[in-house]
Amino acid sequence: MVSAHLQTFLNKPVQDFLPPTVIEPEKYVYRLSVHYDDEGVTISDLLEALVRDPQAANIKELIIGQFDSDVSESSFEVVDKLVSLKHDLKSLKALFIGEMTYEECEISWIRQTDITPVLKAYPELEHLQLRGGEGLSFSDLQHDNLTTLIIETGGLPPNVVQEVNAARLPKLQKLELWLGSNNYGFASKIEDFTPILSGKQFPQLTHLGLMDSELQDELALAAAQAPVVNQLKVLDLSKGVLTDKGGEALCDSTAIRNLQHLNLRHHFMSEDMMSRLKALNMSINLDDKREEDDDEYRFVEVAE
Repeated sequence: MVSAHLQTFLNKPVQDFLPPTVIEPEKYVYRLSVHYDDEGVTISDLLEALVRDPQAANIKELIIGQFDSDVSESSFEVVDKLVSLKHDLKSLKALFIGEMTYEECEISWIRQTDITPVLKAYPELEHLQLRGGEGLSFSDLQHDNLTTLIIETGGLPPNVVQEVNAARLPKLQKLELWLGSNNYGFASKIEDFTPILSGKQFPQLTHLGLMDSELQDELALAAAQAPVVNQLKVLDLSKGVLTDKGGEALCDSTAIRNLQHLNLRHHFMSEDMMSRLKALNMSINLDDKREEDDDEYRFVEVAE
C-alpha cells in the first residue's frame, strides 16, 4: 500500500494548493486534491484557481492528488481540464496524476482514463507519473520529449503493457512499471516484456523498473540475459516476490555487474543468496527481506 504523500517531487518540496494561496512555482511543487469535506469543490475548480495566479505560466511541475470525492469517478475531468488549460500551463514539464494514499483511495480502486490527450496538449512534457491502473489507456502513446514514464498500479492491465510496447518515445530514459497482482488486473506473460527487454524499443533507456511483480523471478531470469541491460545504469526489480531462483540468475550475469545500481528491495531471498549478491561488490539494495507464510504464500508490496 502507499501510506504517505510525497514530500518532494523532482528534488523540490511539495505544498498543497489551497486557494487563495499565492504560489511560488520556483520554490514549490503544488499538489491539488479534492477532499471529502470540501463540499462542491471540484478538481476543475482548483485548476482554474491555480491558473488565475499571475505565476501560473511559470509552473514546471504539478501534482494531481485525489481528483474526486467519489472514488468511482475516473481522471477524465483532470485530463479534459488540463487540455483546456494548456496555454495557461505553458511551462509544464512534469506531471503526476493520482498521487493518493490508501486512506484516500486504494491504488487498485483509482480509476484513470486515456492519458493521450495530455501528451498531445503538452509537447514539452518530460516527466509523466500515474498512479492507478483501472481504466488506464494510451490510445496513441508517442511523444518527442518525454524522458520519464512511471506507472504505479496494484495490477497493470495487459492493454497498458501492449501500449507501452508499441510506444514511440525516442527520448525515454526512465521507465518504471509497477506490475502488481493477478488479483487486481495484472494478466501479462513474461514474453509480453520482450520488446522492452530487447533494448530496441527505447534506445535511450538507462533506468528500467519492472517492479512489484508476482513474476519477479521470471523477470530476473529474463533481465539477466536481456540486451537492454547493456545500456542500463539502474535496474529495479524491487517490491516483488523475488526468491533465490531469480537471485541466482542475477548473480550469474556478467552484464548485471556493470550496472551502477540494482534495486531488489522487498524480496524473499535467503541469507546465503543475499551474501552472494553482496559479494558482487556493486551498489545493491537488499533491504526489506520478507518471510514466506507457512503455506509458502508470497506477496507483492503494493496490490490492493
